[in-house]
Amino acid sequence: MALPQAAALLTLSLALLCHLGGGGVCAQEPAAHQDPAKVGSPPPTVVSPPSVAVAGQGADAEAVDVTLSPECRVPGSKLYTLARLGAVKAALKEKRPVRVLAIGASTMGLGSSATYPVKLETALERSLPDVDVVVESRGLQGEIASGAGERLRSMVAELEPDLVIWQVGSHDALARVDLDAFGTALDETVQWIKGHEIDVVLVSPVYTASLAADDYYTSLVRKVQEVALREGVPLVQRYEAMRYLARRNDKGEGHLLGSQFRLNDLGLRCMAEHVTRAITLSLLQPDPASTGSAGRPALTLAPPKDSAGAKAAPAPAGP
Repeated sequence: MALPQAAALLTLSLALLCHLGGGGVCAQEPAAHQDPAKVGSPPPTVVSPPSVAVAGQGADAEAVDVTLSPECRVPGSKLYTLARLGAVKAALKEKRPVRVLAIGASTMGLGSSATYPVKLETALERSLPDVDVVVESRGLQGEIASGAGERLRSMVAELEPDLVIWQVGSHDALARVDLDAFGTALDETVQWIKGHEIDVVLVSPVYTASLAADDYYTSLVRKVQEVALREGVPLVQRYEAMRYLARRNDKGEGHLLGSQFRLNDLGLRCMAEHVTRAITLSLLQPDPASTGSAGRPALTLAPPKDSAGAKAAPAPAGP
């Protein structure tokens, strides 16, 4: 995120959060201006706007969000696109637990992946103090978008989530699912979820240097971006974030990935932080009544840059 964008969010954040209307998501007044009757009451929940620092030197320097752990810091332009989260805002306003359903490749409870829901829940509760967040993980080995769309119907009926976080595309890429069929299945499922007044956050597939040379794979990443843009839902650009971090480490993407293209413990922790940041900043997005911009993300989506003129590479052996 550029520094002017961060400053704009900082200016708007207090007013936007107070517009939640008694949900407790509002910055605390300075002590000198507080009502004496309120002194000693529990502090309100605070969703902080981004803090940034400039990484690198020269004209290509980019602002990174220093709220993230040092090893996970990525510029906002490469980390997320933002959109409204009406259902989560409603839960905060009603002062009830926020129910989250996490599906996708890193939610299956295999090895270090078993820690991802815990990391996500912990990161969300740290970012939303005094809010109870309940994360349910329902990943399924090898599940493609069309199958997840069918299964979501019963999961939503059972869990009644406020938010679905969907890591999507990795298994479809392994199965070489037709790109148009993938986009249609994802689009229809996102529409169905939104139609039930449930928020959606999409998470794009992982990045590796070899996959960046595969036109099919990068086209699938763009499909996820296109659906997020069209449906007006937040997107965690895991592909772009991992590429940024890989280029700043001697091990490349190897410091974030374990065997079979699965995220290792650090990769899962960074993803939990990245998803949390996208959610908390999306809560600062103004309501359509005040902007007339319902359904439009706050930032412009950029496709992966590695795909131009690249040759196809063989599919990886695992998600």
